[in-house]
Amino acid sequence: MSVVVTFKVPLKIKEKMRKLRDKVNWSSELRSYVIKRIREIEAEEILRNAVETIDNTDGVPKGFSVKSVREDHDSN
Repeated sequence: MSVVVTFKVPLKIKEKMRKLRDKVNWSSELRSYVIKRIREIEAEEILRNAVETIDNTDGVPKGFSVKSVREDHDSN
């Protein structure tokens, strides 16, 4: 389902858009921009939340990586 969204632009911009309407599909251009921008903002929020989660953990005990690698090598 689609809905109509409107926004204001200066009159001079609207006139330029009207002149270029044969070359530019403004609805498609603006729709694509809005979708792209929303995805960017959502990705930034996900990344910010991931960083906060990592920052709020105590991490792993010292020597955990070395022990895990040795265990992995020994199991082969």
